[in-house]
Amino acid sequence: MPAEGDENYLTTAQVARRLRVKPETVYAYVSRGLLTSVRARGRRGSLFAAAEIERLASRSVEHSGAVEETESALTLLSGDELYYRGHSVRDLATSASPESVANLLWTGELTDQPPFPIHRPSIDLARAAMGVLPPTARLTDKLRIAVAALGAADPLRFDLQPTAVTTAARTLLGTLITALPGPTASPNSSPGTRLWPKLVTTAPSAQPPRPDLIDAVLILLADHGLAVSTVAARVAASARADLYAVVSAGLGALDGQYHGAAPTLAYEFLDRAKDDPLTALSDNLRAGTPVPGFGHKIYRARDPRAETLFELLGDAPIMQVVQTITTRTKSFPNSDLALAALMHAHNLRPDAGEALFALARITGWTAHALEEYAAPALRFRAPGIYTGEPTSD
Repeated sequence: MPAEGDENYLTTAQVARRLRVKPETVYAYVSRGLLTSVRARGRRGSLFAAAEIERLASRSVEHSGAVEETESALTLLSGDELYYRGHSVRDLATSASPESVANLLWTGELTDQPPFPIHRPSIDLARAAMGVLPPTARLTDKLRIAVAALGAADPLRFDLQPTAVTTAARTLLGTLITALPGPTASPNSSPGTRLWPKLVTTAPSAQPPRPDLIDAVLILLADHGLAVSTVAARVAASARADLYAVVSAGLGALDGQYHGAAPTLAYEFLDRAKDDPLTALSDNLRAGTPVPGFGHKIYRARDPRAETLFELLGDAPIMQVVQTITTRTKSFPNSDLALAALMHAHNLRPDAGEALFALARITGWTAHALEEYAAPALRFRAPGIYTGEPTSD
């Protein structure tokens, strides 16, 4: 037991000053095994070997909040462009089907694929689960409860082999698309064709139906690297949760106001801007709130997903509103604004954007789950730093 004045040992207060942390954090390091404390002779409190403190000080004990750097072969964001396994998302959105892009992300093979399959009993179950919700429930609410019900009814959901997971994902997507309220198109048609009558309102549209735009959205938004909902999905997969639980974790994070709700906020902004774009923009500027649908944390000058969707929308009247606002802002439109423009151009439901975002991202969450199932389990353990009351010793 060292003496209090031994120069080879430091008190808790001295350690805290050396590491530039609170005394409570020093005890947190002890509980995590980063430091070893010894009793001080003749007094209360703990002492710490100076050499051990110096070794710890030479390392960065601060952290940015990231659990770890996660390697992935799925998505690259570089130079304001987006790639899925080396394929430009711009090209995929205009030349591939959602099913083939899903197969690309899941297996690495960009090949023609049949439509997402449907299983009649599963569709009946999903519709029954959606039916218990109140009329005010959003489409994403219906998706969340349907996924939970479908998972509970699948006795093979714990089979985490790649072929079992991709088969379940294809059936899940086909079931959710078909089970949503509204007319049902042929199961042999594209996801966009099957979703279109479920997303349009009863109000007439001057624009002809464009199911191809829905297919493009499902591709453009399928994955975007380690977004917050994808991290949630990967954490669940790291614990070896089944695919339905992984998707449920992603849907839970997606429901946040700073993530999946963004298309709705952009939709509401465009709704105000349709008649008077400058007044709508002025209202936001006066309130000091960000203009919905503009800027991005990763892209610096343009969002390739937005540019692709705007090109597909062509000369739809809402594009004049978008152009007027864009020329008077310092930032650039992102995919949320592009999705909102699509909704306005074709009179889609106000909650259609969130639902399309969720359905598209199920493809990406599945791909990330497959990567995580192949990695060591329970990799995600955030470094917790205790900031509560100190211990009595």
